[in-house]
Amino acid sequence: MGKWQALTLTGVAVLLSLMTWFSATAVLPELTSVHDLTAGQAAWLTNAVQLGFAVGALFASSLAVADVLPLTRYMAAAAALACVANALLLVDMGATGAIAARFLTGVALAGVYPPAMKLIATWFKTGRGIAMGAMVGALTLGSAMPHLVRGTGGMVAWEAVVLICSLGSAVAALLFGLVLREGPHAFARTRVSVRQVGQILRNGPVMLANLGYFGHMWELYAMWGWFLAYAGHASTEGIGAINVSLLTFAVIAAGAPGCLLGGWLAERIGRCRTTILMMGVSGVSALFIGVFFGGPTWAFATIALIWGFTVVADSAQFSAAVSELSEPHLVGSSLTFQMGVGFAITILTIWLTPLMAAWLGSWQWTFVLLAPGPLIGVISMYLLYRHPKSALMADGQR
Repeated sequence: MGKWQALTLTGVAVLLSLMTWFSATAVLPELTSVHDLTAGQAAWLTNAVQLGFAVGALFASSLAVADVLPLTRYMAAAAALACVANALLLVDMGATGAIAARFLTGVALAGVYPPAMKLIATWFKTGRGIAMGAMVGALTLGSAMPHLVRGTGGMVAWEAVVLICSLGSAVAALLFGLVLREGPHAFARTRVSVRQVGQILRNGPVMLANLGYFGHMWELYAMWGWFLAYAGHASTEGIGAINVSLLTFAVIAAGAPGCLLGGWLAERIGRCRTTILMMGVSGVSALFIGVFFGGPTWAFATIALIWGFTVVADSAQFSAAVSELSEPHLVGSSLTFQMGVGFAITILTIWLTPLMAAWLGSWQWTFVLLAPGPLIGVISMYLLYRHPKSALMADGQR
């Protein structure tokens, strides 16, 4: 197996497994009715996945699971668990059961996505930014797919959306377990030690890259998770009738080519410059989209697509930076720690966003709440750019 074949197959497996992430969000009105959910409980169908991912990732990081277990077996088991947990939405378990199933889905996905980044790093020493960009692009398309299924088939039952997403994760488990393997640049195994998280925290350049990622995550999942609601309110209050499910798919999916461009740029102008550029544009978009909340429709859609393109385009570069700046035996744990804390942050912004809309009395300026994240990220990556060890990134391109 060559590195490009490995990249393609891993990308397909990540896309298929990550379909379970927003499967409930895409059919939230139906699930709210079926499980008799309150507005707060409905929000937790999205937030529980974030919480589960954060808990799973931080637990895995503390035990160095991705640096101890064979990666592909670990990922296969996690994808299979995501399949089962997502399918539990088809069972009438009430609000508590549905939220618990979403939490378990998040825990499972913490065993898929961070290890996938390490797996790809074992295949690529040069071009790692582009390869990891492809992984985040796969995550992005997988996250968008439930909206496509719902948007292109108005009569598709909600159960079919959930079932399709679960079957995707089952296929991913087979790819991870039976087809994929680690590449020729495998990292050294390590032993479990409670001091590993301390080593990560004391690595200044790694923590600057992490702070950039944390600012990025403050914005990303709240935008992804609530854009459907935001566009729906814009449709009824200002811009007129549109297919909000298809628009939401397009906005999230626009991040996939954004990730590839981000990886290409990072190999040429450096990871720090690329992340600063992308966070700058996405932060301005968060501030600016409210201007066109009332139309015209083409302007609203254009700003939304630019935002969708840039909001995730830099994501892989934070992971690539950590893989280059970490001690080799801690790469898996460092990546898992980064994502665990990052996804924990998303819980807060996903929770705050609808509260902001209620406080303002409209969704129009709600996304202003997200702009401070990219600002913090820009500052952190500028400080990393000035750090001497940043020369270790992207073959010296910083």
